[in-house]
Amino acid sequence: MKLNRYLQVTKPGIIAGNLISAAGGFLLAAQGHVDYALLAATLIGLSLVVASGCSINNCIDRDIDARMQRTRKRVLVTGAMSPKAAFAHGILLGLVGFGLLWFGTNALAFACALAGFVIYVGIYSLLMKRRSVYGTLVGSLSGAVPPVAGYCAVTGRFDLGAIILLAMFSLWQMPHSYAIAIFRLQDYEAAGIPVLPVVRGVSKAKQQIVLYILAFTVATIMLAVGGYVGYGYLAVACATSLWWLKMALGGYRPRVDERVWARQVFFFSIVTITALSVMMALDGQTPVHQALLASL
Repeated sequence: MKLNRYLQVTKPGIIAGNLISAAGGFLLAAQGHVDYALLAATLIGLSLVVASGCSINNCIDRDIDARMQRTRKRVLVTGAMSPKAAFAHGILLGLVGFGLLWFGTNALAFACALAGFVIYVGIYSLLMKRRSVYGTLVGSLSGAVPPVAGYCAVTGRFDLGAIILLAMFSLWQMPHSYAIAIFRLQDYEAAGIPVLPVVRGVSKAKQQIVLYILAFTVATIMLAVGGYVGYGYLAVACATSLWWLKMALGGYRPRVDERVWARQVFFFSIVTITALSVMMALDGQTPVHQALLASL
């Protein structure tokens, strides 16, 4: 189907992942009092903005996509879709998505989405991805926007809860991305993308994966320490984060197959963040300090 190319250029897998995290942030803030019109505007708006960013990113990356085994069948590489059509599609999706967020949520949620879009398309895709080993770090900020925007759509403020979510999801992105770069190392070398395993070696990336998972574990616990979630979330957060850490440390075993190990770390990162997003939605609670402020 010709229409399928318009779906594929938006990277549906990335949209789905961001949709889950955005719903987690929204429902964490809602505390069981869900405004379904606001939820729909937030999730649809954010999904369209993410789809827009991915479409435009495909236009920017089509030359390096052609050099990578993983991406050489994308529609802009095969010629199934023209760059002009993909760019126009991205702009249209962005206009509709940002319009929904502006009229259906609040200015803060809109600003979060706009910041994430600018970081992903402008700073990461256009400037840093091809030039700096720190591109992954910058890109991680845009990946953390959906849950923060979902949270802010409900609260209308950028408080401690939003800061913790930003830290959690940014820190999660780093080992997740480094694991991909390790098991797809030849692809990144062929495309000339300066990710950490290419520039400084796999051993350095292994070290960074362990350190980032440790930091991520602390950040996930802070959501419970701050009183935003209960013991159910805390139990799942500790179990998944510590198991992920155990898997990461497994990379130091003698004669380990680094590609297999990295793929396992990558897939479990998805399990971890999905489980936490679900538990945020199910086990959220109003922090005592916020309840006191609300009563004044």
